[in-house]
Amino acid sequence: MFTRCVRNVLSRRASTLQTSRCSLAVALQHTRGRCSKVTSTSDDVDQVRTLLQLCVDRYYISPGPTNTELFERGLSCSYGPLGMELRRNLLEQWWHCVTKSRAQVFGINTLSSSKDREARGRRQLRIVESEHLKQILEQQELNKEQLIQQIQTLLQSSPPVRTSLLQGALEQYVPSLELVNRKLPYGLAESGLCFQSSDGSGCPAEVTQTSLVWFCSPRTSSQWLDHWNRQRLKWWRKFALSPSDFSSMDIPEQERVEEASRGVRIIYNFPWGQEPLETLWSRGDAELMQTHKGARSKLQCRDGRKSVPHIVSVTGNMDRGLMAFLFNSLQQLKREDRRQKLQHRKVLKLHPVLAPVKVALDIGRGATLELRQVCEDLLQELMEAKISVWPGYRETMSTSMEQLNAKYDEMGVLFTVVISENTLESGLLQVRSRDTTIKETMHISEIKNFLSRYISAADNI
Repeated sequence: MFTRCVRNVLSRRASTLQTSRCSLAVALQHTRGRCSKVTSTSDDVDQVRTLLQLCVDRYYISPGPTNTELFERGLSCSYGPLGMELRRNLLEQWWHCVTKSRAQVFGINTLSSSKDREARGRRQLRIVESEHLKQILEQQELNKEQLIQQIQTLLQSSPPVRTSLLQGALEQYVPSLELVNRKLPYGLAESGLCFQSSDGSGCPAEVTQTSLVWFCSPRTSSQWLDHWNRQRLKWWRKFALSPSDFSSMDIPEQERVEEASRGVRIIYNFPWGQEPLETLWSRGDAELMQTHKGARSKLQCRDGRKSVPHIVSVTGNMDRGLMAFLFNSLQQLKREDRRQKLQHRKVLKLHPVLAPVKVALDIGRGATLELRQVCEDLLQELMEAKISVWPGYRETMSTSMEQLNAKYDEMGVLFTVVISENTLESGLLQVRSRDTTIKETMHISEIKNFLSRYISAADNI
């Protein structure tokens, strides 16, 4: 079974089933999640083009216009090795922040639920087996009303596609009560793939979503919304090269979901405009009551008095968050070299904790086989210390150090280590910093501790 774009399926009977196509499109319509593509200046256009090309050239995303478009819209795309590592680092930092910031936050892993309240009476993406849909469409004897009825029956019996992690946390509320001795507040955290409709076509696209569902007493829900808003904005800005590009704003009343009394968005200022990275809602208790069929007695907790908790939800789009950090970290620098020639330098100054590659190993002049062996040994030592390494010394094509430095700067590599003949004689190697371009000499025995301390210090700032 797989999710189908119904518009494509119905095109086989376009002349006779125009009305049916419209009905089915309405049945599967989903809220658009596409970013605005309005660009204000030519510099903004150049910045977008530069970053997209860099992401393809430097192994962050896979090439292809469709994949690039998914990436631009903040949807899950085909990531390259560095993109996958960046997303993994981002999710790891999110998980650590959310689950360690409060004592009573527990991780969960849930599946798409047939109890999803959005699947009852609301427009929702569903999983439809293409062969069943094909059999209905090929019944030429059916009139319009019969065709619509059979398609609606098929849709109603098909499971919904998960578009949010909220429902899973609501269902896990009662089983998790014993963990906290029925005492508020506490939270349930989860990350996973959800689906969103792309540009209103009804064809779903994946997004890497994070979710914190915080259960608290009714009288403190507004304060907790403010608390999590401050914490989440602080987290996004912690890893930013330009923190002011991240901000938060209240959601206007006309845009609120019906269950929520207040809402806040954490947004990033992209070249084409502001886009939400996380959305926070103060949701009341209606959804929790509906999920558990109004069984108030089993939902009540203690927080000075017995009450059914209110919910504060924090939902994030980590694919768009990844894109935000890439835009935020890109620097395009100009400088003149010794021959008065203007040099353009592109650098991804990703935060040391998020950077996919911490160090690149390369070789200089000297006996190649011996130098490669030193690199292999150092590679194993750094990997055992959980420091990600790019084995540049394995490249077979001859490249100047200037070209290598430019490549590693665009990859966002923190340090470049060059093993040379001098290393074989004295154990000294050359270390170049991405952020300062300063080269310094260090003994090979010190490099692991230096990198570990550097990354640890950056994480604690």
